Amino acid sequence: MESVLALLIGVMVAASVYLMLARNVLRFLFGLVLLSNAANLTIFTAGRLTPAAPPLVPEGMAGPVGVVANALPQALVLTAIVIGFGLFAFALVLVYRGYQSLGTLDSDAMRHAEPKLTAPDAASAKPKGEAS
Repeated sequence: MESVLALLIGVMVAASVYLMLARNVLRFLFGLVLLSNAANLTIFTAGRLTPAAPPLVPEGMAGPVGVVANALPQALVLTAIVIGFGLFAFALVLVYRGYQSLGTLDSDAMRHAEPKLTAPDAASAKPKGEAS
């Protein structure tokens, strides 16, 4: 079962990298969410899917009867899901506000802070100490 999940995690990471390399900011955001889910699945898989004993109960003490899942990876994944959702909501608001201000989701066209230099501006933007 772990090998199937490892393959699934690999596919999710590959798809998220593909989405994050796109010029569209919304695709980048979905790639980030997919990468976060792949990391959560990695943490969950690292906690073993079929433990033989409960992790927090020492040997010889009375514990639950039967197989018990490891609680630490579940707590870490739950925390990561909450943090990832907060990050996604914040980034989605930023993307929406950027779209309202700039009118595009193309990351190359979002050059409000550093506009492209035109031909006359490029000639005057030579580094200091360079002779004409």
